[in-house]
Amino acid sequence: MNITTFDFKDIPQFSDTDKAYTLGDKSLRPFYEHEVSLEAFERVIAQKNFEGTKRQILVEELERQYKGVAASQATLDNIQQLKEANCYTIITAHQPNLFTGPLYSIYKIISTINLVEKLRKHYPEQAFVPIFWTGGEDHDFEEVNHLNLFGKRITWEDQQGGSVGAYSVDSLRSVLDQTKAVLGNGEHGKLAAEKLEAFYGNASTYSEAVKHFLNWIFGRYGLVIANAGTAGFKRQMIPLFKDELLNQSSKKIIAQTIQDLEAAGYQQQAHARDINLFYLSPNKRSRIVKEGNQYEVLDTNLRFSEAEILEDLATNPQNFSPNVVLRPLFQETIFPNLGYIGGGGEIAYWLERKTQFEHYQVPFPMLIRRCSVLWIPKGMTKLMAKLNLRAKQLFEDPHQLSKQYVLDNTEEALSLQDELTALNTVFEQIMTKAKRVDPALEPGVLGQQKQMQKAVEKVEQRLLRSEKKKNETSLQQIQKLKDTLFPKNGLQERSDNFLGFYSRYGNVFLDTLKANLDVLDKKMLVIEDE
Repeated sequence: MNITTFDFKDIPQFSDTDKAYTLGDKSLRPFYEHEVSLEAFERVIAQKNFEGTKRQILVEELERQYKGVAASQATLDNIQQLKEANCYTIITAHQPNLFTGPLYSIYKIISTINLVEKLRKHYPEQAFVPIFWTGGEDHDFEEVNHLNLFGKRITWEDQQGGSVGAYSVDSLRSVLDQTKAVLGNGEHGKLAAEKLEAFYGNASTYSEAVKHFLNWIFGRYGLVIANAGTAGFKRQMIPLFKDELLNQSSKKIIAQTIQDLEAAGYQQQAHARDINLFYLSPNKRSRIVKEGNQYEVLDTNLRFSEAEILEDLATNPQNFSPNVVLRPLFQETIFPNLGYIGGGGEIAYWLERKTQFEHYQVPFPMLIRRCSVLWIPKGMTKLMAKLNLRAKQLFEDPHQLSKQYVLDNTEEALSLQDELTALNTVFEQIMTKAKRVDPALEPGVLGQQKQMQKAVEKVEQRLLRSEKKKNETSLQQIQKLKDTLFPKNGLQERSDNFLGFYSRYGNVFLDTLKANLDVLDKKMLVIEDE
């Protein structure tokens, strides 16, 4: 494997906010608490005071969730380690996408595991545990119900409704069969198909299937997979949920932060509502709104007085589900967490939360941008060598890449820039004479100059088109490279699924990522299979 890295600033597919945060733009500094570095964790640790009772609840809940899971000893040890006052977590999270979804979910998790290992070496007196929060309460089924495998989109069709994690897996049969067929009969593909069948074919819920599958992939590294949607966890959020119901504090706080971010040139990421809570009922996750003195659960017949909803919160906290505005506070309340690893979009919405955390007196974690990777399989690497293309060129706009290829691979000088320069020099001389004769002639001369410039540019375009025809096969191959490695001109990690790479490489894929991903390096990683 040939491993190279590229600066974030040179990757056009990343957003401006993503680049600004990762590269330390000073305009964003007021919106987060900690600089991203190994040394800065000393301050984060000093600020994190996590009560022993919370640790006990955390361990008991995780023990309950891991019953019946073929967990590694490393994972079981990590769960028990969380009882200790010197143990902290690093968390990443994602919706339960179908069969892990886009590759970046894999990169998130390995980024988290590797950072934990770095922290253990740097701070030997403390213990650290990698956590993956499954996000099973999300109800946007269309966001998680598909995967892209070898260019084929496979979609799970279902109308159950409510939290995706609570879905029955009965309707997954067609998706399982399609996926196994695409994976083929290779050694690694067959193993992946067996695991999919074992975990998704007979699970009690979709969330359970996701947990078992991720445990198969990452259990050997000690990853702890957590489902936060339990009464034990949510009971710790009752005071904050109560404030949200009675005072709607978050919307006012976040509105000011968003205004400040927009003034600094950044766009709003998450919309804060008056009440940022959902109510969970069978096959429904519905917004809670306040109308007059009544609390209503939209799309249901549920109505509560203030006293009734507070009683329900105290008795059944598991029925209340935070949206994206409150989820970060939930996470930092129930875990002894130091850092959150997420993608550019996630970091952007966390930047809207700092003053909200201050209001609730919850320590704000270090925000760490996950690793980004472009993995180039051997066939594509050979094609790049044939075309004499370097990895960095692949990030360019496809039209610009094709144009530059033609210019670099023709024996004729197709650019007419020298001729344009000479033309403009002639018109400057004409303009000088014209203005001496009659200054009113200037607009007409300028008009003629622009017409001549356009004429020369059209000739240049015709030259380029003619040369493109001579290079038609090579340009088609370049388009194949772009379509394969940058689906729909986006990043590979936002589209392609893990199974496509595992079926080719097996654990070599994971081991290579494990050996090379470093979130503190703040670089885009390109891995070329040679």
